[in-house]
Amino acid sequence: MDSRLHTLAQTVVRYSLNVQEGQKVLIEALDIHDYNYIAPFMNEVFKAGGQVFVEQTDYRINRRMMLSGTKEQFEADAKHKLAQMKEMDAVILILGENNISEFADIPSEKRNVYRQAYKAVSDEQLKKKWVLFNIPTKAYAQLAEMSTEAYTDFLYETCTMDYSKMSKAMDALVELMNSTENVRILAPGTDLTFSIKDIPAIKCDGKINLPDGEVFTAPVKDSVNGNITFNTKSIYAGQTFSNIQLTFENGKITDCKSDNNQQLNELLDSDDGARFIGEFALGINPHINHIMNDIGFDEKINGSLHLALGEAYDAADNGNKSSIHWDIVLMMKPEFGGGEVYFDGVLISKDGRFVVDSLAGLNAEALL
Repeated sequence: MDSRLHTLAQTVVRYSLNVQEGQKVLIEALDIHDYNYIAPFMNEVFKAGGQVFVEQTDYRINRRMMLSGTKEQFEADAKHKLAQMKEMDAVILILGENNISEFADIPSEKRNVYRQAYKAVSDEQLKKKWVLFNIPTKAYAQLAEMSTEAYTDFLYETCTMDYSKMSKAMDALVELMNSTENVRILAPGTDLTFSIKDIPAIKCDGKINLPDGEVFTAPVKDSVNGNITFNTKSIYAGQTFSNIQLTFENGKITDCKSDNNQQLNELLDSDDGARFIGEFALGINPHINHIMNDIGFDEKINGSLHLALGEAYDAADNGNKSSIHWDIVLMMKPEFGGGEVYFDGVLISKDGRFVVDSLAGLNAEALL
C-alpha cells in the first residue's frame, strides 16, 4: 500500500481531528471494500488512544434501499444510526466511488423522502469533529480527465499540504468578511448582490474537508438579488448539471435554467429552503488550479467562489433549513471570462486574484 496513505491517515487523525485518548471515532467507508484503505486510519486512531467503530456502505445497496424502501424503513434505520452518531466524538468519512452516477435513476420523490429521513443523522454528525476525503479511484480520475497515476499524486499532494501556513494567511480574510455588510459579484451573465452582515466568516484549513482551502459565510437569507451564471459543471444526487443560471428576488430563486432543467427544478422543489442560499465562500487552495468535476476539490480552487443552495451550516447560520446543501462553483479567472468581487463597494478580487494588500498573502504564489 502507498506510504502516502499512511501520511494522509496521520494528517486526518492528528491534525484534522486531533483525536484524544478515549474518544470514539466512527469511520464511514463509502463504497470502499479494500481493507488496506481503512486499516491505516484505524491504526492511527488506536495509536492516539481512541476507540474505532467502522461502517462500510455500498452505494448499490443504498440505491436499492432508496428505490424499494419505505419511509418507515428509512426512519427506523435512521433512528439506529442517530443513536450511534450521538455516541461518537469524531467521524472520518472516506469516499471511494466507482460510479458517481449510481443514484442517477432514482425518482426525485424517493430521494427527498430518503434525505428527509436521515437529516437528523447528518445534523448530528455536523456537531462532531469530522473530516471527509476521497481515496483515488478510476471514476474520480475520469471525472478530472486525468490518468489514475496523476490523480493519485495530485490527491495526496493536496490532502497533505501545509495547512497551518494557509490557516494563518486566512485570518485577514476572515477579519475582512466579519466587518463587511454588502457583497457584489460581477462576471459574464452575473450581477449578484447580498448582505453578509453579522453572519460569521469561518476558515476551512484542513480540519473538515481534505483537500481544504476556503473561507465561508452565508448571505442574510432574504438579501440575495440579481442573476448568476455558473461556468462549471455540477454533480449532485447522481445528476450532472451545466450552464446553471439562477435569478434571485429577495433571497429566493424565482427563475432557473440549465441543460438539465427538469432535474434542476425537482431539486429546487425539494423543500421550502432549497430555493434559498445557505453558504457563500471564496476558494484559495494554491495547489488546485483546474476543474476536477468533484466538488470536494472544485470549491477550493484558488480564484473561485461558490454558493450553496439549501441548508446553512450552524457555524454561519442564516436561518435557512433544507434537506439539500448543493455547492456550485463560479470560476473568476480570465480563462473563464474573469470577474470581480466587491465588499462594501471596494474591489477585493479581480479575475481570481486578491487585489487589496491585506489579502495578498492568499494568492497562490504566496502560499506555495
